Amino acid sequence: MADRNKKPGQALDRLFATERETGEFRFDTSVARVFPDMIRRSVPGYTTIIPMIEVITEQYARPGSHCYDLGCSLGASTLAMRHGIGDRDCTLTGVDNSAAMIERCEHYIALDDHPLPVSLRCEDILDTPIENASVTTLNFTLQFVAPDRRAELMARIADATLPGGVLILSEKIRFESDSEQSTQTQLHHEFKRANGYSDLEISQKRSALEQVLIPETLAEHRERLINAGFSQVMVWYQCFNFVSMLAIKSH
Repeated sequence: MADRNKKPGQALDRLFATERETGEFRFDTSVARVFPDMIRRSVPGYTTIIPMIEVITEQYARPGSHCYDLGCSLGASTLAMRHGIGDRDCTLTGVDNSAAMIERCEHYIALDDHPLPVSLRCEDILDTPIENASVTTLNFTLQFVAPDRRAELMARIADATLPGGVLILSEKIRFESDSEQSTQTQLHHEFKRANGYSDLEISQKRSALEQVLIPETLAEHRERLINAGFSQVMVWYQCFNFVSMLAIKSH
C-alpha cells in the first residue's frame, strides 16, 4: 500500500499562524491548497486510517456494486477505495460540496495510475443518490453535517447498503466524562504542538472549527447506526478523540 496522499511540493499549513478575526471554518481554496499538510498534522492516525480504508474496501467491495466516498475532499480515501476495489467491476463515486476540493481532487485522481474510473460530484452529500452500495466511506465528514440531519443520512446509507456491506465512519468524538474529555483534548493539542503548530494556530483554528464541527459520543454514533439498520458497529481505530468505526449490515 503506497502512500498516495503525499504529493510533491505540498503547501505548508500556515492559515492560522497570524492573529486574525476568526470566522467560520470553510473548505475554500486556501484550505484546499494546504489540506494534505493540515489534516496530517491535525488528525492523529490519519496516515493509518487511509491505508486501512484500502484494506477494508478490498475485503468488502462486491462486483457489480457501487462504492461511495461521501465528503471526499482531495480524494485520499477515494484513492484508497479505488485500489482496494482492484479489478472488480464496481463503480466508485466521490462527493464533496466544495468546488475547490473537487477541482484539486480531480487532479490527484488523474495522477493516480489505477484504471478504475472515478466519478466526482460537487454537491451536498444529503442530496446524493445512494444505491446498491457495498462500501461507503465518511471520513471525518458526518461531524460537519447538521446534527438534526445525521439520522436521515445514516438511514439512507443503511437502506442502500447491500447485505454484508459496510460503512466506514471516521469522526472526531466527545466524551461523556468531563475528565476524559479534558485529558483527550489536551493530548490532541500536544499532538498538534509536536507537529509544529503554535498555541495561536491551535486556538484560532479551534475557534473557527467549533462553529461548524459538532462532535458526538461513541454511544450516540452506535445508537444511530443500529437504528438506521446496521447490525454490528465496531471501533477499529482510535487515537485520542479521533475514531474510525465499521458498521456492517447483516446478510
